[in-house]
Amino acid sequence: MRHDKKIPNAPETESENSAVSDRVASLASESDLSSVKHLPSRPTMERVHETPIRGANGMAAAVPTGGVMSEGDGHVSPDEERRDDDDPGLKSLLRETLETVVLAILIFLVIRSLVQNYRIEGQSMEPNFQHGQYLLVNKLAYRLGEYRRGDVIVFHYPNNPSQDYIKRVIGLPGDTVEFRDGVLLVNGATVEEPYDQVPIARNIAAQTVAPGFLYVLGDNRPASSDTRTWGQLSQEFVIGKAWLAIWPVDRAGLVEHPAIELEPALEVAP
Repeated sequence: MRHDKKIPNAPETESENSAVSDRVASLASESDLSSVKHLPSRPTMERVHETPIRGANGMAAAVPTGGVMSEGDGHVSPDEERRDDDDPGLKSLLRETLETVVLAILIFLVIRSLVQNYRIEGQSMEPNFQHGQYLLVNKLAYRLGEYRRGDVIVFHYPNNPSQDYIKRVIGLPGDTVEFRDGVLLVNGATVEEPYDQVPIARNIAAQTVAPGFLYVLGDNRPASSDTRTWGQLSQEFVIGKAWLAIWPVDRAGLVEHPAIELEPALEVAP
């Protein structure tokens, strides 16, 4: 008896094969994606750039800055190059300016220690010196020289050293100074004062000038506060000797100090 083998329907076989193929393709696709996800990532590359600077010997040197290179790094603009080139010049200018300022201050201090300007206030030295007149005072005069009768000096007022006075030296240490009937006597001798002055017409008791002190008077005697009022002047308060009149212009010039010459004593009845 002949048995016939049943053959599956062709369309069903093709359909099943197609389904199997799709499944395999899907599994393969998922497998590829999964493998891609687990691939190691590519490392990011960083670079260090160098900035040119000036070395100690004036030559250019390169020192790593440690910065991460980004867009625009690694390129020095012309402006930056100019700034780098200008730095030495700027430092030199600042140094020269500082040296000039320091030198000017030193010169000022030296001059100030030698000469100082003063403005006269008041009428005690008229008619020889006027209110508002400017003088330069030589502060070395008595460090290098001696006092003389007739010198015009500037000094700190003993009762208030913040104030400065200008007067004329009449008596030196050891001198005896007095006024008799308005006549000035030094060591018993009459004094012919070789400068204009406004006299007084009264007696003033004799004083002997102590060592280290001076007897000073204003040229305008009735309007002057001087040794007659507050006593003898310690030489420690003396600033210096009037040297140069600088203002007003018509009175400008070297200050004259006519020396007081002593004449023989007058015989005045007691």
